Amino acid sequence: MTIPWSYPITKYSYSISQVNLQKPQRSYTPKDKTRINNAIKARELRVIGPKGENLGVLTTTEALKIAEEANLDLIEISPNANPPVAKITDFGQYRYETKRKASEMKAKAHVTETKSVQVKIGTGEHDQLLKAKRASEWLNEGHRVKVDLFLWGRYKYMEEAFLKERLERFLKIIPAEYKLADEIKKSPKGFTCTIERVGKAVKGPKFAEMPEDKPATPKAEGTPVAKSKKKSLDEILESGLI
Repeated sequence: MTIPWSYPITKYSYSISQVNLQKPQRSYTPKDKTRINNAIKARELRVIGPKGENLGVLTTTEALKIAEEANLDLIEISPNANPPVAKITDFGQYRYETKRKASEMKAKAHVTETKSVQVKIGTGEHDQLLKAKRASEWLNEGHRVKVDLFLWGRYKYMEEAFLKERLERFLKIIPAEYKLADEIKKSPKGFTCTIERVGKAVKGPKFAEMPEDKPATPKAEGTPVAKSKKKSLDEILESGLI
C-alpha cells in the first residue's frame, strides 16, 4: 500500500532593507591605549574639528554625531586634561602621523656612550696623536671617553706620581675642550680616568695638525741592522714616551 506524501507549500517574501554606506564606528581600544569613538568614557570633551578648528566643550554623544556625519573617528588625544581633549579625524591617518613623529624624535635623540682609549708606556708620538684625535671625535659627538694607562710587568711597581704624570701628559694633547668626569685613579690594569666634553657638540671639529711622515733616511753602507726594536725602560724614560 502506498502512502501519499503531501508537502506543505510555503510562500517566501523578500524585502530589501536600506544599506548604510557610512563608515562604521570603531569602539575598540588599540594597543597604545588611545580611546576612540564609543570606547571614550568621558561625558564631555573639548573637541578639535577635522580642520583643526576648536569646536568647544561638547558632550561625547554630540561629538560622536559630528564625527559620524563627517565619516571620521573621534579620538581622545589628551585623556588627562579637564575635560579630556578629543579630535575628529581618520584613525588610520592619526596613527600614521603619531608613529612618524615618534620615529623622528627617536632619530634626533642622542645616546651618550662611554668610549675607551688605551695608552701604554712606550706608545710612540704618532700613535698618541691618533688616539688623541679619536678621543676628540668622541668628545665632540657628546660621548664620554675613558682613558686607560695600561701597565704590565715591572711598570706596575713604578712610583704612582710618575705614572699619573704620564697619563696627564696624554690628556694634554687631546685637541678638544673637556673636563674630568672621574679623577685619575688606580684600576686593575693600571690607571684610569674619564673625561667629558664642555659645551655643546660641534660639527666638523678641528684637530691638532699631525706631523707629516718624514721619508726614511738611507742608511750608510756597513751600518748594522738592529735585531730587535724593543727599547729598554731607561731609553723610554729618556725619550719622554708614555
